[in-house]
Amino acid sequence: MENPQSQPKDRRSEALGDLQVLSDELLCAILENLTPHQLARLSCVSSVMYILCKEEPLWMTLCLNSAGGLLEYKNSWKETTLHRQHPRIEFDESCRKPLHFDGFNSLFLYKRWYRRHTALDAFSTDRGDLERKKNLSLEEFRQQYDGRKPVLLTELAETWPARSTWTTDQLLRNYGDTAFRLSQKSGKKITMKVKDYVSYMNRQHDEDPLYIFDDQFGEAAPDLLKDYNVPHLFEEDLFDVLDRDQRPPFRWLIIGPERSGASWHVDPALTSAWNTLLSGRKRWALYPPGKVPLGVTVHVNDEDGDVNIETPSSLQWWLDVYPLLADHDKPLEFTQLPGETVFVPSGWWHCVLNLEVTLAVTQNFVNTSNFEFVCLDMAPGHHHKGVCRAGLLAIHENSFGNVKADLFSDTDRLNFPDMTRKEKRLRLSKPGLNPCINDINGHVTNGDVKITNNLQNQAFFYDIKFLSMFLDEDRDHYNSIWSPSNCIGDRDLRQWLHKLWVVKPGMRELIWKGACLALNADRWFACIAEICASHNLPSPLDGERFPVGTGSNPVYLIGDHAIKIYVEGGLESSIHSLGTELEFYGLLSKVKSPLRDHIPEVLASGILVHENDSYRTMPWDGKGVPDAISMGNFIFGNHMGDGFSFGVWSKTQFEFEKAGNKNGPSNSTASTRTWPYIITKRCKGDIFAHLRDKLSRDAVLNLASFLGDQLRNLHLLPLPSLHDALCSDVKQKIDLTRTTINNLSFSIPVEWELFIGTIAKRKKDVSDRLAKWGDPIPSILIEKVEEYIPQNPAMLLNIFKDENGLHKVGKSQTWVHSDIMDDNIQMEPCLVSHCLDENVPSSIFNGTFNGYDDDGKKRECNPSHILDFSDLSIGDPLCDLIPIHLDVFRGDSSLLKKLLESYKLPLVRRPSQHGMLLAGGEKFGRISYHAMCYCILHEEDILGAIFSLWKELRMAKSWEEVEETVWGVLNNYQASFMQ
Repeated sequence: MENPQSQPKDRRSEALGDLQVLSDELLCAILENLTPHQLARLSCVSSVMYILCKEEPLWMTLCLNSAGGLLEYKNSWKETTLHRQHPRIEFDESCRKPLHFDGFNSLFLYKRWYRRHTALDAFSTDRGDLERKKNLSLEEFRQQYDGRKPVLLTELAETWPARSTWTTDQLLRNYGDTAFRLSQKSGKKITMKVKDYVSYMNRQHDEDPLYIFDDQFGEAAPDLLKDYNVPHLFEEDLFDVLDRDQRPPFRWLIIGPERSGASWHVDPALTSAWNTLLSGRKRWALYPPGKVPLGVTVHVNDEDGDVNIETPSSLQWWLDVYPLLADHDKPLEFTQLPGETVFVPSGWWHCVLNLEVTLAVTQNFVNTSNFEFVCLDMAPGHHHKGVCRAGLLAIHENSFGNVKADLFSDTDRLNFPDMTRKEKRLRLSKPGLNPCINDINGHVTNGDVKITNNLQNQAFFYDIKFLSMFLDEDRDHYNSIWSPSNCIGDRDLRQWLHKLWVVKPGMRELIWKGACLALNADRWFACIAEICASHNLPSPLDGERFPVGTGSNPVYLIGDHAIKIYVEGGLESSIHSLGTELEFYGLLSKVKSPLRDHIPEVLASGILVHENDSYRTMPWDGKGVPDAISMGNFIFGNHMGDGFSFGVWSKTQFEFEKAGNKNGPSNSTASTRTWPYIITKRCKGDIFAHLRDKLSRDAVLNLASFLGDQLRNLHLLPLPSLHDALCSDVKQKIDLTRTTINNLSFSIPVEWELFIGTIAKRKKDVSDRLAKWGDPIPSILIEKVEEYIPQNPAMLLNIFKDENGLHKVGKSQTWVHSDIMDDNIQMEPCLVSHCLDENVPSSIFNGTFNGYDDDGKKRECNPSHILDFSDLSIGDPLCDLIPIHLDVFRGDSSLLKKLLESYKLPLVRRPSQHGMLLAGGEKFGRISYHAMCYCILHEEDILGAIFSLWKELRMAKSWEEVEETVWGVLNNYQASFMQ
């Protein structure tokens, strides 16, 4: 008889004490939030803690969460993590005697260990779920598969050099020192050299191994692009009209070991994809659109309808979920062999598991069959995006009243008992459509409330008409928050659709449908048509139906006129923008500034109102308060009779109110039906953004001189008087009338209070704002930002005491354009004896300047006009250099020097030899420091542009290093020493 005392006792309760109530899974999750030093100390507490703190998956998570840049794997994740800590003593765990403890059993740890060490040699299936096709013609592909169902193509890569050269041995030999990006969950950019990655693959025992998934492999190793070509079936890609640096990621090199893979997902932007395997074997599983795989959790945000998908790893799903599926719930599944190409249509869920070391290439694309779905997915809002992916699980039952019931017929249900398994998955109700029943008996997590899904008997249609019904009816593309999951930005989307409209006139009917989904193009076109009719302008031609440029307001070029509708920031912001612009134009004429020759001539302005399903306009010259605004009773302004009630000082006060307020002023609404507008004379030529790469160096230097001249003209303009009513209101809202620097108290001139008050508001949350923006801003710099920027923003005014003991501000306040970027500079062709750059073809000057043809002679371009003064403000003239240097000059210091040679005005007035600068520290004497502070405190992500232009600065250890690289040239500007 066995002695009971010989049984090992349960260590868990004694070793964990009060923590024993927590599951092993929860304990392991908690440990992931500790530092290596804390884990080392905790591992000494008890035997069970020693076991938990020694787990490789824990150290893998810790390493990846802290890693960034180039990674080198060292035998184990614990050793790799400690090596990255730069220990004084070399770590070698192999020299230590391993510890073993009996009496502790954990099913959670065992399952994780099993997943880490399981072999997949025989883990494959191919039941004929997916058709294998050879020699498929383009016509057959479009009729039978494109936009309809996946297919496996067996011969497309037969002639590729990659079929023989893409092996681990060949890559190791040819690209051993080339670093590729890894795919992992931390979101940080982590790269590994091929030689280190192959070493990692041979040593690792991870349950979800890292794999190379690099969309920049063509830049890192250009010769790899020569080893394959896009198959003829997938050559149509509507993103091709964009330059390489403008288009979203679309091609990836994929290398992964056994057990690695891609968990359940739908491809970004609802694009379609092809994936060609060069070596190894991959196991695939697919579900049609809207059919969320069992084991995948759908979280619906109660406020905005945003859907978050939580999915297990590929291996975990196949081991833990797949065996529990009923036959009718199982996915389409097959094993992909070397040389085979998988086509995945738009919206299809798929999951991939590498059965051995695999090398593959994949590309996503937009063509005529999925174009509308891509546009729909990029439209503002979340609800429709969730429905496209999660089907009816993304909808609350009480919101179904908004969808027409006749679209939920049961005639095309896919769970008829007489249907075969294959028919249930692939049956089509109409050509091109994939109706699917979301008959998952699961739950939708809505905040903390779980709602049973009773919608499984309703039909889900992956049809553009059906899906577009879930768009937010009141969305405003120009003001709505852009979803971070979108593959391109809102301005990039507008540029893409406009380019398609211009270069693919035969597709305009389809492009217009997509633009109406993504941009509300039909709404803005209706606005433009009414404005044209009201001012007896010609009706827009077919080629003029699209807004031009990438700005925050829709701008249309109609004949010889340019029409801008102010929408950015809602009505309150828009009315201030137009009021300020009109006040500015009036000032130019009054003082006869030479700048007036270089801005468009104003022909008309007014207010457009949408009510009772119709539009009407009313003229407004910027003076007084128009009836359309006063009747709303929610716009503040300086109601000064016939004066500019919404002029620059009122706008500056409005910006102060808005600064630091994440939601903006409560009265500012994005869903307004009232829009200010302005009509100006259309300038000849084209914007610099379109001509940048076609201009000679001399032409760009000439542009820099031109900008210096016009900045001087702008900054010399007199400022409007600061009215007593506004001055009193300012003092009530800004507690800056007295400030202290170096224990000296003094008054800030009232005209500076709004500017400094706005900067002070932005300073309060600067660390949080930078952390939110994140990559590519280095985290080490985010941690140091508070100590770099001045504690009191008034110190940026360079306040000094002169020889008479009087306090003076060392800067002159000016009008500030704020937005001189490459799309706000007009270039006009001019006759020259010869083209300054013989490499520029004359064809670029024929018909490319907004429809203005020339006589065919070679021309060079000169800058003629500065556009868009809706962002005008009053403040430090140094602020105008930021968009010019970063966007127009792309950080070229020689161009900034050229601008300053023409500018000639002092950026800072220095005290005389008898004066005394109150702000302590040498850094306040550097103009570069002031410019860098304005970049950090800017409301836009200026730092993202800086670290994208100067990639080497991503390794910077101090803000001073960034400052010197970006703005150091300012410190040699001699005019800054003028009194």
